[in-house]
Amino acid sequence: MSCERLFRALEESEIQYEVLHHKRDFIAQETAHDTHTPGAAFAKSVVLTTGERSALAVIPAPEHVDLDKAADALGATEAVLADEERMAELFPDCEVGAEPALGNLYGLPVLVDPALSENEFITFNAGTHEEAIRIRYDDYKRMARPMLAHITEEFI
Repeated sequence: MSCERLFRALEESEIQYEVLHHKRDFIAQETAHDTHTPGAAFAKSVVLTTGERSALAVIPAPEHVDLDKAADALGATEAVLADEERMAELFPDCEVGAEPALGNLYGLPVLVDPALSENEFITFNAGTHEEAIRIRYDDYKRMARPMLAHITEEFI
């Protein structure tokens, strides 16, 4: 399965990108390791639902999304993790769990934790569990038009 929508959008936006092939894995931290990306620069996509609406939260690989903070940022009373059926419905050309960090290509609002903006480059899944994309954060921001929001859990 290839995420053609992603590659078409990158080409149409004239964004330079690098495709990184890696062993098949399902955990963002493992993908970061396999692509020689610091965890803080690997953008993990988390699909959320807020009632009838869905959104994409994008956070550094080692972090966990804070559902209350995400709900607040989306102006919702509650946010929950989407189930696999909903993810497959929203991202039909991607493998479940390998959604790219560009939810706007799928009609979803995108929340990005500001920690990712501290990186010159970010890496994220390319729609499969064996490919990732690396691009400049500034290009990502221009393409995704995300809402910046502190949406990760704080550990004390």
